[in-house]
Amino acid sequence: MSTLLDVEDLEVHFGRQDAPGTIKAVNGLSFSVERGQTLGLVGESGCGKSTTGYAILQLIKPTSGRVLFDGTDLCKLDRRELRRMRRKLQIIFQDAHASLNPRMPIGDLVGEALDIHRLFRGGARRQRIRELLDMVGLSSQLAERYPHELSGGQAQRVAICRALAVEPELIVCDEPVSALDVSIQAQIVNLLQDLQEQLGLTYIFISHDLSVVRHISDRVAVMYLGKIVEMAGKDEIYAAPAHPYTKSLMSAVPVPDPDIEAQRQRVILKGDLPNPADPPSGCRFRTRCPIATDECATIDPPQHPLGNGHWAKCIHLKDA
Repeated sequence: MSTLLDVEDLEVHFGRQDAPGTIKAVNGLSFSVERGQTLGLVGESGCGKSTTGYAILQLIKPTSGRVLFDGTDLCKLDRRELRRMRRKLQIIFQDAHASLNPRMPIGDLVGEALDIHRLFRGGARRQRIRELLDMVGLSSQLAERYPHELSGGQAQRVAICRALAVEPELIVCDEPVSALDVSIQAQIVNLLQDLQEQLGLTYIFISHDLSVVRHISDRVAVMYLGKIVEMAGKDEIYAAPAHPYTKSLMSAVPVPDPDIEAQRQRVILKGDLPNPADPPSGCRFRTRCPIATDECATIDPPQHPLGNGHWAKCIHLKDA
């Protein structure tokens, strides 16, 4: 299996470089995604998940770092080159209704990308729109309706349909099910998996819902305050989380067995997420960490390999 996406030392800062109050929303991320796989990106609100997705797609220009898509550094492309590349990179937003123009019928919303990239015209365009709607489980009759006439699940299927229109290779899914009812969430996640299998798609799935991420992902990266603190295959990170922050997140995931749930020990974090404009020194998690020591305030923890591609950033792992 080949690598489709390589992110190297990605940084996104808001504000003047190194000036007081500069927010380092993404601070030195490096990871790769294999072709046809799904990387789940998890963490609490404000940790930089969505900013990472936007920076990969160049919707936000990274401050520094490289984003290698199939060997091409997206950060170095000019506007014309980037526009050609956008056929291969798409996004599904969290709020489907907000991402759809309320003045355009569904058929035109789906066909808009076809027009921009000059892919289909006339009867072929109408046929392609019908095929795309059928692909996501929607009737072709919906092509004449407007977004306000759709349910939340239907609107999200239209958003997926728009992303698929130009036959992309990578789709960033930015919390695509968080605004939906639980029963509809399952339908959308299953649809995304079916489409991935049929079309060979690669996903970056951004979410704070750990149960959904476990269901759809091959690998999981845990973010905290602009940094990835742990990464592993989904089974390993759920069965044996290593970083204290990951342990806290996993302890909050409910277990359907009441006997096991009653015996589990919750890891409760103290305080709130620190101000990203003034993050703690050393380990960023230390102000909320139950095992922090004085040493944590002076050392920015490096990656600690745990085997089988599993690593975490915590200086206390060497003693584990």
